[in-house]
Amino acid sequence: MAEFFASGRVIDLILVLLLVEGVLLAIVHRRTGRGIAPADLAGFLLSGLFLMLAVRAALVGAWWGWVSLCLTAALLTHLADLRHRWKRPN
Repeated sequence: MAEFFASGRVIDLILVLLLVEGVLLAIVHRRTGRGIAPADLAGFLLSGLFLMLAVRAALVGAWWGWVSLCLTAALLTHLADLRHRWKRPN
């Protein structure tokens, strides 16, 4: 189990699950019209993706710059998602 984590494969599994979640939520929305619209999914799925990539880079001992870049990308996608969702007064 230690090797599963140290190699970063646990994060690979989480990334696959994140992709499956996004696809399933988009299919549900397309078929039923309910749930979260794919455009609204993108922001939080991307920020989660970048966070997981940062964790993976840290686990495998990648250059600190990759961790920093992934964390910055997670922050930017999170802020973009917040801006997209923010309700503006009329």
